[in-house]
Amino acid sequence: MADHIKITAAQGTWVVRAGGAVLGESTNALELREGDYPPVIYFPRGDIAMAFLDASDKTTHCPHKGDATYFSVVTKSRTLQDAVWSYEDPKEDVAEIKGHLAFDPREEIAIERV
Repeated sequence: MADHIKITAAQGTWVVRAGGAVLGESTNALELREGDYPPVIYFPRGDIAMAFLDASDKTTHCPHKGDATYFSVVTKSRTLQDAVWSYEDPKEDVAEIKGHLAFDPREEIAIERV
């Protein structure tokens, strides 16, 4: 694994909300720490209400994790463009995040341990 990336089980129960709606809750989330960046919580896809997410055309590439695909979050009042990402086929060193979703911690999105 890249020396600056560490993936561990996120302790406790994690919830993600957008536009007042609970998008998911998980006791099986992962925490990814990469260098000096804030930690990112990755939720198992099965713990997220996928009906709130629309696939986006956006993709990005990380030399350590691979290619990310994006989703927009559809709330009652608006669509939060490209607010969620997933590594559908991550590099072998970070294979644990396959099948997981990460959320951009914006003003309209809350990621909390409860």
